[in-house]
Amino acid sequence: MEKMSRLALDDEILMQVEKPARYIGKEINSVVKRPESVEIRMAMCFPDVYEIGMSHLGIQILYDMFNSYEDVWCERVYSPWPDLDRIMRVREIPLFGLESQEPVKYLDFLGITLQYEMCYTNILQVLDLSQIPLLAKDRTEDDPIVMGGGPCSYNPEPIAVFFDFFYIGEGETRYREILDIYKENKAAGGSRADFLRRICSLQGIYVPGFYDVSYCEDGRIASMEPNIPEAPKRITKNIVTDFDGVPYPVKPVVPFIKCAQDRVVLEIQRGCIRGCRFCQAGQLYRPVREKNVDRLKGYAVEMLKNTGYDEITLSSLSSSDYSELKELVDFLMEESGEKKVNISLPSLRIDSFSLDVMSKVQDVKKSSLTFAPEAGSQRLRNVINKGLTEEDILRGAQLAFEGGWTRVKLYFMLGLPTETKEDVWGIGDLANKIASVFFDTVPKEKRREPVQIVASTSFFIPKPFTPFQWAPMCSAEEFLDKAYETRQGISSQLNQKRIKYNWHEADVSVMEGVFARGDRRVAQVILKAYEKGCMFDAWSEYYRNELWMEAFRDCGVSIDFYNTRSRGKDEIFPWDILDCGVSREHLWREWEKAQREVVSPNCRKACSGCGAAKYGCGVCVREPEDMAI
Repeated sequence: MEKMSRLALDDEILMQVEKPARYIGKEINSVVKRPESVEIRMAMCFPDVYEIGMSHLGIQILYDMFNSYEDVWCERVYSPWPDLDRIMRVREIPLFGLESQEPVKYLDFLGITLQYEMCYTNILQVLDLSQIPLLAKDRTEDDPIVMGGGPCSYNPEPIAVFFDFFYIGEGETRYREILDIYKENKAAGGSRADFLRRICSLQGIYVPGFYDVSYCEDGRIASMEPNIPEAPKRITKNIVTDFDGVPYPVKPVVPFIKCAQDRVVLEIQRGCIRGCRFCQAGQLYRPVREKNVDRLKGYAVEMLKNTGYDEITLSSLSSSDYSELKELVDFLMEESGEKKVNISLPSLRIDSFSLDVMSKVQDVKKSSLTFAPEAGSQRLRNVINKGLTEEDILRGAQLAFEGGWTRVKLYFMLGLPTETKEDVWGIGDLANKIASVFFDTVPKEKRREPVQIVASTSFFIPKPFTPFQWAPMCSAEEFLDKAYETRQGISSQLNQKRIKYNWHEADVSVMEGVFARGDRRVAQVILKAYEKGCMFDAWSEYYRNELWMEAFRDCGVSIDFYNTRSRGKDEIFPWDILDCGVSREHLWREWEKAQREVVSPNCRKACSGCGAAKYGCGVCVREPEDMAI
């Protein structure tokens, strides 16, 4: 074991970089095995800095699952921060796994989580520093198999040429089978091509090299066809149908330094019943599946004991919709009372039940409440199927102010389909009405501090597998005009001094739009931008728009082709080769309803016939109140 205890970076290097604890491993609950005791070695990579990657639940789940297999040792890898990146290139130090401190290039698999589009150049950084050829076609039998998974794998085409295969869907279901095939293939003397050929017929496995794409004269896709008989015409996602039966990491790795999510994370459900038309996660993770409340209670106690954390967060897309929330929170309050453990409840709808729960677990004096109206007018909230009326929002604000809250954060999107100037000005109007509710609700003598309203806008980006996948996206100039209009609208309000306004960078949103709906031709742009020095594009201080614009020009690729044009009903999309469980017919129906400003009920009120019922689990197997489609 002496060799394994030696760090990949010597003290001289560690003294030169910010936060050396990012690179030394040895954290509490990290898993170290003897290399000779396992048959498969792999690394799971989050292509961003350690503090962000360590906060990602998906990798924790897979890390725990892989290491529960006796024949597998799974390590972790993150993107070295630019200070270490420079040193590693100059000294030719290969990227290493945190646990063994040995080069990633000697492992069997490198799995890369694709959580957001703006990490794509960091994928190339990880491959480059690992001394693994960037293009899958250039790899030899000595290189690891590079696999991708996560939300962005639902349109993998812009990065397809960099990966050997993609795992589509939830990771708990298929990997054991893949690893067993790998061992059999290796024992039989098979090549990496033989292995990929064997796994490509498994559910949820997409091997880009086994598919050819042809294009129409106007640039649209003409066809995507398999080029070997084993490859299916369509790849169906993997989904956990027995959500209570899958493993959960009750001994998560505890970092030495503060991370984005420095707490125990308890996943209470997967999926969302709401069906917001802009939301990709709400479609990808259908149907909604809840975790048994008694099981969650056991996990919570065990995880707090195994980590020493003093905070626990309940993770889901819409926590208020978890049917046993009150029982779980009451248990956690009782359990954590003496231990002074804080409970965090993101993704709550602002209603009397949620406010009652929050008032129990939050220090009202310190915390702010978050509303996500998403749009400034009721008309536009109907278009996006937000299912939230102005009355709901103002009633929620009143209850909050009565409960002692004085700070409210409001989240909106600019550039939504059908948006008008009135919708944009409605943002300021709604913020003003909420401030007015405070003055109407709280008597002067009880106002311990002035009300604060923070309105934040992000820019709408159409995503694959949503009803808005057909929608045109605004240009950077149009986005900035809308942000200016929003600021004007807020400045004209009576309570403008109580309202603060923040907005997102338009250039980054434009780039994310290209990556979200791009095809294989975008890969050359990503590669060119990386060669020009683009990395950590999700970090505003490192994002360099002028280099990206150069890369698009150099490659002759049009941003407007991917972003600003409308798509026809029957256009072939780069992601049509994948089946996310929700039918294209359903998405088109929702797109048409959006244009008619018609609201669809949530999954518990009525089934909308999205297609996810074929999995026979979760909310789909319950009797909704009204089964009318």
